[in-house]
Amino acid sequence: MMYNTSMHLNLAMLTQCAPETLQAQPVVEIIVALGSNYQAEKYLPLALNCLATLGQIRLSTAFQNPDFTATLEQPKPDYTNQCVHLILATPMSLQQLQQTFKNLEGDCNRCRQTDSNQVRRVTMDIDILLVKLAEEENSLSNKSISKSTSNWIVMADRYPFKAHEAAGIEELAVTSV
Repeated sequence: MMYNTSMHLNLAMLTQCAPETLQAQPVVEIIVALGSNYQAEKYLPLALNCLATLGQIRLSTAFQNPDFTATLEQPKPDYTNQCVHLILATPMSLQQLQQTFKNLEGDCNRCRQTDSNQVRRVTMDIDILLVKLAEEENSLSNKSISKSTSNWIVMADRYPFKAHEAAGIEELAVTSV
């Protein structure tokens, strides 16, 4: 599902927050990074179809990137990465979104390997990069509090962004489909 709008992000002015400080906050828009180094041609479309059930999505270009932990002694498969801008049909708390994405990773047969010497096969990894919170009503004045309505918040645990994440966010911010 595609839509015809742009996000109006000013990447230089992003506010950072630790995810744990926003757990109960209602989220209306989100940008996530998807990644797969195993059967990406199967699992990326599956994840995108599931995300589309939550609202309207817009996609960045998919990038193929080498695993930055690969070495000559231990080569690793390349990752396919893509950013997704999702406008939620119904606001969800950040905690609900995190659980939804963990469940989606499981639906994509994600196995979290614990052996550090083993080459990890990642069918689907979903990382929350940015969120936009719902407007809050001020009970004293019945006026909207604007601090979070026009500002995207970057998840501090994801910043600084990896090169493919920054490129995907920039593409989503300046283009409309």
